[in-house]
Amino acid sequence: MKLSRRGVIQGAAAVGSLWAMGCATTGKTAEGGTDASAQGQGAKASAPKSILILGGTKFLGPALVEFARSRGHTVTLFNRGKTNPGLFPDVEKLEGDRDPNKGEGLKALQGRKWDAVVDTSGYVPRIVKASAELLAPNVGHYVFVSSISVYKDLSQYGIDESSPVATVEDETTEKVAENYGALKALCEKAAETAMPGRVLNVRPGLIVGPDDPTDRFSYWPVRVSRGGEVLSPGDGQDPVQFIDARDLAAWIILNVERNTAGVFNATGPTQPLLMKELLDTCKTATGSDASFTWVDAAFLEKQKVAPWQDMPVWIPRSSEEKGLGRVSIAKALATGLTFRPTADTVRDTVAWFKTQPPERQAKLGAGVTAEREKEVLAAWHQEKGTAKAG
Repeated sequence: MKLSRRGVIQGAAAVGSLWAMGCATTGKTAEGGTDASAQGQGAKASAPKSILILGGTKFLGPALVEFARSRGHTVTLFNRGKTNPGLFPDVEKLEGDRDPNKGEGLKALQGRKWDAVVDTSGYVPRIVKASAELLAPNVGHYVFVSSISVYKDLSQYGIDESSPVATVEDETTEKVAENYGALKALCEKAAETAMPGRVLNVRPGLIVGPDDPTDRFSYWPVRVSRGGEVLSPGDGQDPVQFIDARDLAAWIILNVERNTAGVFNATGPTQPLLMKELLDTCKTATGSDASFTWVDAAFLEKQKVAPWQDMPVWIPRSSEEKGLGRVSIAKALATGLTFRPTADTVRDTVAWFKTQPPERQAKLGAGVTAEREKEVLAAWHQEKGTAKAG
């Protein structure tokens, strides 16, 4: 089955400020690591810093703010003041626009000094260049949140930071949906050019957990928790990767403290995780009575059920983008990237989802609808001669 790279990339680009703008358990993870939040939560940094976050009010952003403050750092947020404006009432907020050509642009940042900036909302090189150049004389460290979608060839397992990145013929284009990975790569370059040797370029995989507005992971914990027969993609042996926003935030802030520079893939877990293991964890963690019916990729393709979009997280081993399921994170692990147990992320995600308005709970933002799931399962059983009588 061929997974549309454009589908994956647009899935990331469509949420725009998902990584731009976003709670913890302790002990060993099921994959052998230590809960990243437990590692730093409750302990104060030896040298508190002033940190500017570009964005900061949705998904990853709040996780960054909360962890930074738990470590004793002082945080300032810069954004348009339109998303969750009441969040963090005791945190300094500066209003403006990332685009210097719009409204007051970056004026609120002029003449201000911070120890570090975390750029969670950069998608266009021109805009990242503007903020990085403005801040360069007054900021010691620049963290840019990029994406593993930057890589040119996603057909192989083990992609690492030395792998070639995607390019675009017209480097001035600002069509993010069509050129997401290449533009992210150019954004990394723009930051490094403005502040050579002082930039931490972070390439996350799928970011998951409470507050995720996309449901690109939440679909599975929520669907499995509801029980019954669950349409499950492939044979369960396809590798999957993702990272809890809280673990990513903890790792970023800890590396702000260390002034870490360079390029790092940031996804997880520590050891390879298979699709079957993910769904089994969802079932155990939620106490569900779900049963999994594994449907092969060819049949799903015939039914027009696509990996990633209709079956979130899943990228089949036959896909030209299978490399997104097993990216090398050895370099980040060496700098302290750790993960909470997947079961904790599952439980926390379901608990958060249950607090959402009824209309939000009624319609997940990713995955197949309940009606479509029943149709595909019925067709599968019909073909295999396993349809139930009556």
